[in-house]
Amino acid sequence: MREQGLARLSETKLRKNDHDYIVMKFLVDDLAEVIPKYAFGSVLDIGCGNKPYEKLFSGSTAGYIGCDVVQSNQNKVDVICEAVNLKFEDAVFDTVFSTQVIEHVEDPFTMLSEAYRVLKNDGIIIISAPFCWQLHEQPYDFFRYSKYGLEAMFRRNKLEILELRPNGGKWAAIFQMNINIIYSTFSKKTFLRRCVKFLFLHLKLTSLINRLACWLDKKFPDDLLTLNYVIVGKKM
Repeated sequence: MREQGLARLSETKLRKNDHDYIVMKFLVDDLAEVIPKYAFGSVLDIGCGNKPYEKLFSGSTAGYIGCDVVQSNQNKVDVICEAVNLKFEDAVFDTVFSTQVIEHVEDPFTMLSEAYRVLKNDGIIIISAPFCWQLHEQPYDFFRYSKYGLEAMFRRNKLEILELRPNGGKWAAIFQMNINIIYSTFSKKTFLRRCVKFLFLHLKLTSLINRLACWLDKKFPDDLLTLNYVIVGKKM
């Protein structure tokens, strides 16, 4: 049974000294372009948590409902239900949105089938999924997705693929994963931990690494390796 009142992401404000700045910057930047471009009408956010992306929908949609398997720590979830068993009638939403959730669903094919069911004809589905990331929210962490896997899943559910974006390239992924490795030492109460924490947090070495990673990724783009993908589909 999943824990109630989980602390979840509640905003998309980015700070350059944050350890997850790289992954969040590329994800948020892509969502900020994709959502106004495609989303419309009534929106369902599957796995909404604290609804950190709700503001991105404000200019192009009418009505925003969030569902999740448990209530969030800020009580932002409107409907408690599983992603594989949505408590909504058929064809009631114009846009279905789900970000960094599908890897935590044991049966992602049923999740997509349910999203398709509640979507109106010509409706839009926007999903983000990780390709390169460490285990998290254990033991509810089941999958990682390549772009070809996402394309195959969308085609299987008769969704026309409108756009598929990698969130950053190899430089972003390599630097972010190395920061994650370094920060994992913070959990161990040792002298090394105190030194590393002082260096990366108080002397803002993290900020310097984040800036370098983003510059390299822009200067030498290569999406052979990426952190996440954002895929947009249309119900035909």
